Amino acid sequence: MNFAQSLWAPLAAGLLLSIGAVGLGFGVGTDHMEGAKLAARWTSRVGVPVFLTAYLASTLYNLTQNSFTKTILRRRRQWGLAFAWTHSVHLVALSYYLVIAEMPPDLLTILGGGLAYVMIYVMALTSNNWSVRKMGKYWKPIHIFGIHYIWFIYFFTYFGRFADPDLLHIGVIGSGMMLAALAFRLMVRWRKAPKSVKA
Repeated sequence: MNFAQSLWAPLAAGLLLSIGAVGLGFGVGTDHMEGAKLAARWTSRVGVPVFLTAYLASTLYNLTQNSFTKTILRRRRQWGLAFAWTHSVHLVALSYYLVIAEMPPDLLTILGGGLAYVMIYVMALTSNNWSVRKMGKYWKPIHIFGIHYIWFIYFFTYFGRFADPDLLHIGVIGSGMMLAALAFRLMVRWRKAPKSVKA
């Protein structure tokens, strides 16, 4: 088994991306404040491909079943854990920036983002066979709600960039990717396939 197929590949990818985003942010920033701001921003962005890999794992497998999509599907839980790691790093980076910039988050951000983190950690802690058995019929609805709520937070955040001319291109690209991912899931789910993996 090569590294790309190994159990640790998703976790290693999440680790390298998040630490790299922090280092690059502080390295590119003209001062400590800007470095912290960039680190907070980029640790969120590097989580996008990790999240979308977990989000689209079963969809890709249902569309075409080959060794690549089978490996992605088999490692879906690890990609979810990798996303939990990247967003934990983002939480630390964002909190640090808000503290040194003396910019307390508003109530909507605390409630909306807080629920997203609750779902991230609930899904991370229950991404194992023991939890599936113990939670029974409740496991799947919780994970479906959680992953789509995280999708919504990403979309809502990127859509909010439309109000800033300097970040408009980020809003277009980010919200576009989220809409495309959702549309892709729905399209494949509604296809009449003889064999599918639901999630």
